Amino acid sequence: MNRNLRNAIIAFLAPLPSIVFYLSFLRNYSSASDPELSYIHSWCSNHPLLLANLLFFFNVNFLFWVIGLLQSSHWMIDVYWTVIPVMLVHYFASHPLGEYNKWRSMIVVILTWVWSVRLTHNYFRRENWEWGAREDWRFNDLRKQYGKHWWWLSFFSVYVSQQIFLIGICLPLYTIHSVDAPLNIWDFVSSAICLTGIVMAYFADTQLHEFVTRNQKLKEQGKPKIPNLDTGLWYYSRHPNYLGEQLWWWGLVVFAWNLGQGWTLIGALVNTLCLVYVTILVERRMVKQEYRAEAYRAYQKTTSVWIPWFKKSQVAAASKDKNT
Repeated sequence: MNRNLRNAIIAFLAPLPSIVFYLSFLRNYSSASDPELSYIHSWCSNHPLLLANLLFFFNVNFLFWVIGLLQSSHWMIDVYWTVIPVMLVHYFASHPLGEYNKWRSMIVVILTWVWSVRLTHNYFRRENWEWGAREDWRFNDLRKQYGKHWWWLSFFSVYVSQQIFLIGICLPLYTIHSVDAPLNIWDFVSSAICLTGIVMAYFADTQLHEFVTRNQKLKEQGKPKIPNLDTGLWYYSRHPNYLGEQLWWWGLVVFAWNLGQGWTLIGALVNTLCLVYVTILVERRMVKQEYRAEAYRAYQKTTSVWIPWFKKSQVAAASKDKNT
């Protein structure tokens, strides 16, 4: 069995413990009256958010971590970053304690699927349609940094941290399925923000993929690579793909805010702050690459970081540098 097929099978089987447990819970709940429910099933029916965290902890944090240790690669969490929100939105919608407007739920479920398909497609396109070909470059850097301690530190830095991020940014999905209120104009505003983010991220990632593919072909032909992507959405923003992803999550926050649950912005806020840090890491990595360092520094001086905007002239950027 080749590695690609083996990793695909592992990825499909890995979430089964949580899925089987939850389906068993739903079957027992629907076939029994409240007094007949076991203590475990009764607790599960009354604590949907805690149950989601427990399933995440044991199935993703622990099981995925063990698989990552055995394979010496924590690749699977990247794949499931695109899938877990879909699993969560269906979990919240199907939980016995769920109370919600069916039309709003349907809109959000469809949007979440569209977001997931877009991001999953981008992941596998980037990985040449292979399962587990490599792990995130940041994990590689941490592996080198922490050496023999990485095996246990990875549990917290790769998995526990992802639980905090994913559950946090998916809190609007929980509140959407906890409050039953009529649709209003803000639901359509939220949908527009989410769709704008998905479309922006799709075109930005497609343009980036074409740029990387073109450079790979130039490298194979022994020709110099193009140092920097400076066309399309990337002409107006250095990280339009990041902006698109942020619009998606903040669009969900607007859904929750409209239901009087503005506190759920905490997840999106933390995620945005983390992406600011990731942006800094990515740009430091760019200027360390000799063939593109000079071009990228010039790009930094003339092009907005996230928000698409008109370019500064080279003269204005140089003048600003002298003044500072």
